[in-house]
Amino acid sequence: MKYWKEHASLRVGLILAFFVAGMALLIVGWKMTGQLAGLGLMIVGLILLLSTLMIYNKPFEDTKNGCDPERSIE
Repeated sequence: MKYWKEHASLRVGLILAFFVAGMALLIVGWKMTGQLAGLGLMIVGLILLLSTLMIYNKPFEDTKNGCDPERSIE
């Protein structure tokens, strides 16, 4: 998690590249409606967009896994 906070320019570049490529694949796949290759392109585009969200959220992840059961919400 610390790696993504220290390398912000790399993170922004990857986010931009994955977003543009994912949107392009979704649009191209959508234009190929009725063909199996179009579905495959849209699935790959969706994976790239989900990867974009994962990279965006990486610096904000907690170091703990899950929530602390000892801490009460008041």
